[in-house]
Amino acid sequence: MASAAEQLASNLNFSAFAKADELKRRLLFTITILIVYRFCTYVPLPGIDPDALARFFEQQRSMGGSMLDVVNVFSGGALQRMSIIALNIMPYISASIIMQLLTTMSPALAAMKKEGEAGRKKINQYTRYGTVLLTAVQGYGLALTLQSGGMVSAENAGAFFQASTVISLVGGTMLLMWLGEQISARGVGNGISLIIFAGIVAELPRAFAQIATSNMSTLATLALIAGAIGLIYVIVWVERAQRRILIQYPKRQMGNRMFQGDTSHLPLKLNTAGVIPPIFASSILLMPLTVASFSSSQDGGPAWVNTFTALLGQGQPLYLALFAAGIIFFAFFYTSIVFNPSDTADNLKKHGGFVPGIRPGKRTAEYINYVLVRLTVVGAIYLAIICTIPEFLRAKNAIPFALGGTSFLIMVNVTMDTVAQIHSHLLAHQYEGLIKKSKLRGGRKK
Repeated sequence: MASAAEQLASNLNFSAFAKADELKRRLLFTITILIVYRFCTYVPLPGIDPDALARFFEQQRSMGGSMLDVVNVFSGGALQRMSIIALNIMPYISASIIMQLLTTMSPALAAMKKEGEAGRKKINQYTRYGTVLLTAVQGYGLALTLQSGGMVSAENAGAFFQASTVISLVGGTMLLMWLGEQISARGVGNGISLIIFAGIVAELPRAFAQIATSNMSTLATLALIAGAIGLIYVIVWVERAQRRILIQYPKRQMGNRMFQGDTSHLPLKLNTAGVIPPIFASSILLMPLTVASFSSSQDGGPAWVNTFTALLGQGQPLYLALFAAGIIFFAFFYTSIVFNPSDTADNLKKHGGFVPGIRPGKRTAEYINYVLVRLTVVGAIYLAIICTIPEFLRAKNAIPFALGGTSFLIMVNVTMDTVAQIHSHLLAHQYEGLIKKSKLRGGRKK
C-alpha cells in the first residue's frame, strides 16, 4: 500500500495546489506560528548573567555533554539561552500523561471522557491547570538552581528574580501550548509535535557543525551518515507496516434492491502509539535530570546528586533501562487509549460487518485485542531499540542528541503525519472542485 507521501507525489497537481487556497492559508499559518516559536527561544529570562550561563554550558560540553544537551535540543536551544520557553512544552506533556493516567483510574474522569466533545474540553481544561502548576513548580526549582549556581547577576538575585522567573516560564509554556493548539486547529499537522520537531530541526546545523569540527575520522563520519540513512529507512518501513484484518459485510436488501456483500480491511499499525512513547518517557526522565545537572554544578554539589547524575548519565545502563521501560509502558498505555477493540467490534456489529470465522461482538473484540497486543509487543520493542541503541552509541562517541534515534523518530513521524494531512486537504479540495463542476441538481427539469 502506497504511503501518503507516495500518493501525494503521484497525484500532485501544481495547478490544483495553487488553487487550494484553504491549504495555502493553513500552511502559511503553520509556518508563521513556527517562526513565532523560534523568536521566543531568543527572549531571555530577566536577570540572567549570560557570561556565567555560557561558561556553565561550555563546562558541561567539555565534560562530554549531559542531559542538558537533550533538553536543549527538545527546546530548540531555548535552555542554553535560558529563554522564557526554556521548559519548552514538556510540562504540558507531563500534565497530559498525568491526566490520561487519572482517566484510567478515576471513574468520574472516565465518565467525563465518554461525554464526547464536552467531556474532552473539560479534560483539556484540567490539563491546562496541571500545566500551570507543573511549570510553576519546575520554574521555581530552576530559579533556585540558577541563583545558587551563580548564573544570575548579583543585583538581580533574590525573591524578585524567583517570582519573575516563575511568571516568565509559566507565560512562555502557556504561550507554546496555545500556539500548538492553534496549529492543530487552523494549521497543518499536530501542533505540539510540530513544535518539538521544529526545535530538533533548528539544532541540526549545530549538530553537523559539531561533527565537522570534532576529531572523528572520515571513516567514522561516513559510517555515521550511513547509519543515519539506514535508521531513517527502518523507521519509514516500520511506520508504514500494517496488519490488515479482513472484514466481510453480508448481502442486504434495501427496498426492492438487493446489494451484494462487500469486503474491506481493518488496518492495525505495527506502531499504533507513534512517537508518543519516547516523548512521554523522555519528559519524565529529563526534568529531574536537568535539575540534578544544575545542582551538581554548584561546587561539586551534594554527593547523592552526583551519584544520581552519574547513574542516569548518557549511555549508562540504569538510564537506558528506565528509558526502554518507559517507552514500552507508554507504547501499551497510549495504544489502549487511542484504540478500543470493544468499540471497534460494536461498530462493526452495528453495520453488519464481521471477521470471517469469528462471532460478532465480544469474540470479535477479543480477537482484535489479541492481534493488537502482539503488534504492540513488536512495536514497543522496535521503539525501545530505535531509541536506546543510538543513545548508547551516541554517549560512547560523543554524537549530538539531534542525530540520535529519538530525534530521527520524531522527525520522520511528524513529517509523515504532516504530509498525510496535506494530502487529505488536497484530496478534499479536488472533491470540492468536482462537485462544483458537476452542478448537481435536486431533480430533473421537465
